[in-house]
Amino acid sequence: MKVSTETDESLVIPKKKKNFWKTMKKQKILYFMSIPVVIYVFIFNYLPVWGWTMAFQNFRPGRAFFEQEWVGFAHFIELFNDPHFFLVLRNTLAMSVLLLIAGFTIPIIFAVLLNELRDSIFKRSVQTISYLPHFVSWVVVAGIVTKVLSTDGGIVNELLMGLNLIDNPIQFMAKGEWFWYILTASDVWKQMGWNSIIFLAAMAGVDPQLYEAARVDGAGRFRRIWHITLPGIRPTILVILILSIGNLISIGFERQLLLGNSMVREYSEVLELYALNYGIGMGRYSYGTAISIFNSLVSIFLLLVANGVFKRYSNTSVM
Repeated sequence: MKVSTETDESLVIPKKKKNFWKTMKKQKILYFMSIPVVIYVFIFNYLPVWGWTMAFQNFRPGRAFFEQEWVGFAHFIELFNDPHFFLVLRNTLAMSVLLLIAGFTIPIIFAVLLNELRDSIFKRSVQTISYLPHFVSWVVVAGIVTKVLSTDGGIVNELLMGLNLIDNPIQFMAKGEWFWYILTASDVWKQMGWNSIIFLAAMAGVDPQLYEAARVDGAGRFRRIWHITLPGIRPTILVILILSIGNLISIGFERQLLLGNSMVREYSEVLELYALNYGIGMGRYSYGTAISIFNSLVSIFLLLVANGVFKRYSNTSVM
């Protein structure tokens, strides 16, 4: 008599599912600890997405949800037919790219220079001084920048005139074509020290024996930086770059609002400021929501594209 050795497939537990429950049982304390965080993220990050429905309504405060007038994609059509929207989009992309290039590369360079310092007291002093501007409000920073570039006693104009490079003070804050660069320089000054912390932490994890071996082989300081330090923090650089690209179009509006004025409005207005002025400011909540949806969808698209590209060519990703 032949005995069947085949096993009923319905009684076999998939290996992945079995491993999942085994891991969950083993790390149940960690799962329980994560529950408050999951609840927090759901309430404050996912639940508000319900408000996106306003973009498809002619929203009126005080009316119940089912009493609102549904208009479909009318607000999106209006948005893409507004010439001012494309001007604002140009400003947003231009400032985003400048902030990405300068605000990403300069902290890395600064972190490398700090890492090469051997005098610990001087190194800690420079670190502390560079971190302090991060904790200064943009209101104060805008006031400092405006005063420094002022035509009435501004240190930049005084210096240029003292060196006989100019005859009359330059109105820096009234030149729209200079606004992007002024804002970028202000942001780099404020955030450079703070943004370098994560790169300094990554450099601290590089094996010191690699530097010793390179020094024995006759490698100079520049070669040690290029062949050991930078490759050692490469995964950190790529992850930060991916996240920065994802936030490329979401640069906020505080800096532009505080540093801008009516004379440079053509260059200072960005998408979020546009949503504030032409949406919430004018009581057009649905139109403002449509702008915000466009902003969010572009950010998600950029994040997915950047993550996919880096994952394929460098085997580094955030997802």
